[in-house]
Amino acid sequence: MISLLLVLPNEFDASAPLPEPLRQGLADAGATVLGRATCRTLVQQAGALAPQQVLIWLPEVAHLQAVRDALRDWNGVPPCAVSLVGVPLDAEQHEALVALGLHAWGPLDALSLPASLARAQARWMREAALRAELDNLRTRMDERKWVDRAKGLLMSARGIGEDEAFGLLRGAAMHANLRLGEVSRSVIEAAQWAEAINRAGQLRMLSQRLVRVAAQLLAGIDVQRARVLRTQSTERVQQNLDHLSALDLGTAGVRALAEVQAAWNGLSTALPVKPTPQGLAEIDARGEALLLAAEAMTEALEASGARRALRIVNICGRQRMRAQRLAKDALLASTLAASASRDRLLPTMNEFEAALLELERAPLSSPEIRAGLVTARDEWLRLVGGVQALDSAEGRATLVRSSEALVDTFERLTGWYEHSLQVIMS
Repeated sequence: MISLLLVLPNEFDASAPLPEPLRQGLADAGATVLGRATCRTLVQQAGALAPQQVLIWLPEVAHLQAVRDALRDWNGVPPCAVSLVGVPLDAEQHEALVALGLHAWGPLDALSLPASLARAQARWMREAALRAELDNLRTRMDERKWVDRAKGLLMSARGIGEDEAFGLLRGAAMHANLRLGEVSRSVIEAAQWAEAINRAGQLRMLSQRLVRVAAQLLAGIDVQRARVLRTQSTERVQQNLDHLSALDLGTAGVRALAEVQAAWNGLSTALPVKPTPQGLAEIDARGEALLLAAEAMTEALEASGARRALRIVNICGRQRMRAQRLAKDALLASTLAASASRDRLLPTMNEFEAALLELERAPLSSPEIRAGLVTARDEWLRLVGGVQALDSAEGRATLVRSSEALVDTFERLTGWYEHSLQVIMS
């Protein structure tokens, strides 16, 4: 028994009786007509009724273009077998219909119709089996690509061999009851989110470093080094923006990136070759705008990544910004006697200390991370000493050196967290 959708010419009265050969052929084939459609309603009716076959009646060649237009919506892959009966067609017309998904055709003959319907069903089932086999092959090839990429990432990030990397992936797949390709793809995505959070976090730090460097230039502290650092920092901001703009960040991430870009445009235009006391306050305000925008973007990326382990990358990366922010506010307080900057010193120190304690107590660790945190603690104490000796030239020099040393330390730590197994395999 075949369930069938009968397609009639657009001009045909759907309530009119069918030609006797067509009616008799359907009866002989044991076909159940679920409904009638025209070429205009073919796709809609086929979707609604889900027949096993579509049978198109073509009484005149003049109706052929309407049939082609109707079949074209399926892009050569109809959801069921498609047959056509009616007037004879030439080879070129047949070829065009086959390209659109037609499986069988013949004259309107009650004797040949059952065989034509059976032939169409057999061809469609064979094509469906071939498509399924091809889809499985593509899936396996895609999985192999994801597995190879994930193995390479693990080997590079953790310095392990190919067999060990594959063992990690296979163990994770078994533990999560997922396909190896799914786990591998998740590993790549986790690494991409971690890198995006790291780069967005760098923008927070750079927003404060550029203001600190401007204050450093105004105060005449290690001027040559400050100029080099200003050039390097502006180039680094643009590199991070270019990298982030090339990623698929989702709607929230793209919107946050646009805000960061606008804030950076404001800060970059306010960075003169030689800062003035009057211009430094404006630079600081625009640096704060970039900081807020970068912070919002980092939070959006962490939420979009939907992996708890990414939080530690964000916490660690934020310490780079706090080290620069503390040094910047200390220099502004010393150079311009800025009360607002002085008022921010203690809260920033408290935030830095709380985050450092959280990192020291976090279970996400490794020998290199533990050693890096010890270095960070020692350098942090030197930076605090520089803040306390702010009124002296030596204290201000210590402030600048320690803030940069802390950034370097937390750059390494953030990279280690970013490439840790807990984050990658989260």
